[in-house]
Amino acid sequence: MVTIRPVTEVTESLVEAYRVLIPQLSSSSNPPTKEALQKILESDSAQILIAEDKNGAILGTMTLIIFHIPTGIRAWIEDVVVDSSARGQGIGKKLNLTALDLAKKAGAKTVDLTSRPVRKEANQLYKNIGFTERETNVYRFSFE
Repeated sequence: MVTIRPVTEVTESLVEAYRVLIPQLSSSSNPPTKEALQKILESDSAQILIAEDKNGAILGTMTLIIFHIPTGIRAWIEDVVVDSSARGQGIGKKLNLTALDLAKKAGAKTVDLTSRPVRKEANQLYKNIGFTERETNVYRFSFE
């Protein structure tokens, strides 16, 4: 059985989970430090959700950002990753549905996310949940 819950404390097991999970998500990003994770937890707009098995092992994670702008409350999902050994068990779906529930309860009008086209299974999951592709361009300005 897998449990989805918000992170309330940065533990060594959380840091270790990110050390394993982030390389599965992005080859260009380093895993966050304990201090970086603590800053996320201290943020008023972001929360980390984790998927744990019955023994407390972290199988997946995501970040939910809820923010207020002049046009209303919005939400954004970032850094969704499920360990390669645990994929195909519905963990990504559970993480996303939990995030959607939290965003709805917070009054968000919309929830956005991005996913690279090569992540075919993830893209299909998002469509199955009810996400639709937006008619927009995504731009990035990089300081690196």
